[in-house]
Amino acid sequence: MKTKVIVDTGPLVALLNRQDSAHDWVMLQMADIRPPMITCEAVLAEATYLTSRIKGAREALVEMIGENFLSIGLHVEDQHAALLAMLKRYVNVPMSLADACVVRLAELHPKSPVFTLDSDFNIYRKNGRQVIAQICP
Repeated sequence: MKTKVIVDTGPLVALLNRQDSAHDWVMLQMADIRPPMITCEAVLAEATYLTSRIKGAREALVEMIGENFLSIGLHVEDQHAALLAMLKRYVNVPMSLADACVVRLAELHPKSPVFTLDSDFNIYRKNGRQVIAQICP
């Protein structure tokens, strides 16, 4: 059972949207992950936006925090300098704030894999040059 998994936006959206093409894969992965998964405000904001048309999704995201399914492991204001440097480094990708937060979480939790559907995490590096461990399709 995996612990201290960092979760990106894609798996949260797929978890909440049964019509998502990755829903079944995400559900299979969830069986091997022990909550809470670590995330940040930017990922939650992005997931809230992307699931805004799914009945009950916004409420479900807030419940996930309240039920300790998700843990806020990074606050943008506390990590703004590191996040800004990352956004500047990956300007050509381009990197979203949510992705920068996930990479920063990977730096802060070096043994934690990133649960993602985003292939950009094959490009991003933590601590400058280190490959980010991933749970991805």
